[in-house]
Amino acid sequence: MTDFAIELNGICKRFGAVQANRDVSMNIAKGSIHGIIGENGAGKSTLMSILYGYYQADSGSIAVDGKTVRIRNSQEAIRLGIGMVHQHFMLVDNFTVLENIVLGAEGGLLLKQGLAKAREHLQALNRDYSLEVDPDAIVGELGVGLQQRVEILKALYRGADVLILDEPTAVLTPQEADHLFCILRALREQGKTVILITHKLREVMDITDAVSVMRAGTVVGNVRTADVDKEKLADLMVGRKVTLKVDKAERAPGAAVLDVRQLCLTDARGVKLLDDLNFQVRAGEIVGIAGVSGNGQSELLEVLAGMLEPTSGEIRYQGTDLLQEKSTQPRAALYRRKGIAHVPEDRSREGLVKSFPMFENAILGYHDDKSVSKGGLYSRQALLARTRDFIRQFDIRPDNAQLRVGLLSGGNQQKVVLAREIHANPDLLLIGQPTRGVDIGAIEFIHKRLVELRDAGKAILLVSVELEEILALSDRILVMAGGQISGEVAAREADTVSLGLLMGGHKQ
Repeated sequence: MTDFAIELNGICKRFGAVQANRDVSMNIAKGSIHGIIGENGAGKSTLMSILYGYYQADSGSIAVDGKTVRIRNSQEAIRLGIGMVHQHFMLVDNFTVLENIVLGAEGGLLLKQGLAKAREHLQALNRDYSLEVDPDAIVGELGVGLQQRVEILKALYRGADVLILDEPTAVLTPQEADHLFCILRALREQGKTVILITHKLREVMDITDAVSVMRAGTVVGNVRTADVDKEKLADLMVGRKVTLKVDKAERAPGAAVLDVRQLCLTDARGVKLLDDLNFQVRAGEIVGIAGVSGNGQSELLEVLAGMLEPTSGEIRYQGTDLLQEKSTQPRAALYRRKGIAHVPEDRSREGLVKSFPMFENAILGYHDDKSVSKGGLYSRQALLARTRDFIRQFDIRPDNAQLRVGLLSGGNQQKVVLAREIHANPDLLLIGQPTRGVDIGAIEFIHKRLVELRDAGKAILLVSVELEEILALSDRILVMAGGQISGEVAAREADTVSLGLLMGGHKQ
């Protein structure tokens, strides 16, 4: 009997001119948590999509529990005991947890009997793995952490012995991520095999037993986690020495660029999303906003970018209250024209049109730029030239300005948005979750660019749920809880404990 739950041998997969997987081989031990790490576009997700039956390998073989198999679709993968939790959840929002779990596996014509049986099974799974999900809750009313647990329950309900998780913490708060890891450890103790696709090195070191490192579609290392450190894994991922520490000198900030006074936002239900916010962002400084996701940070960025209208308050930019400005154009366009750039938290929905090529995305929001148009007509040659400059300066891969942007990896999509906004030479940069879903090499690059902008005298307001990122980049840190600012600390005096208390609503 084999010691391996999964054996991948010589897997190759090509999409047109792109070789996504090249001769990939790895063995995944039973009852282990196995990490697969690599930069965006390294081939991690493609490989797991082959294992789950979404794609067919061009060559190579797969063995499950020692038996060579051919997995033609996800139903066959499920029958073989393989389950997958996707980065973007596959749930029906207006169904209950129980209804989502049995969907497609109702157990016969009589739904009532199937639901009753599923409820018993679900209670046992909840108990065994501390998943703590109410089977009668409406999925659309659950937070993302609980929705992810529903996806795990779906896989376990269908008999998964091997569970693939694709970037599982990309949408989770630190607390939710910690709970997820408790669940994964419980799964391992029960003999389940977990495959964790990630590029967060701290998570890999904390929870995995072994790691496979991928780069440019190939495996460049299969190691026991106990035998390596973060620096070694980072070097393997990127293929060069990576600096994990942000190099940032002390600077004396200049005059206030942004001055927010008594800013409030109340939604249609009367809920206060922003409650009497007062703060400044000065030239040559990075102000970080920390907080558990859902405490008003997203709404604050959207108000400051002109996407949402506040209920009351002042937004003073370069001494002028923007809310008193009269214009026939949308506020977001007015703010951009005045020198406020915005990198939104959700790049897919708010920063890019994924069906457009890269060169068209390179001018979104800046359509009136005279350097790429004449007489209302765009110069395709000028757009392509600008985008090729972006590709070169920001190391965007692949280097094809005419490629549909939806085909780029998440990190490279983020670089397109950053390149576009930084090219506008703003005095104030609003940036939300700059490295969400971004690999270690791109994180290093993005952090360096933000520090360069700060050193050039730009004012930067940074929102991130990654405390390490906030601590590394910020000069000052504001903490939001319940739509209010619960505290402000100098970055050099802050630590995760003090910030965690403020994030929990403890006021200074």
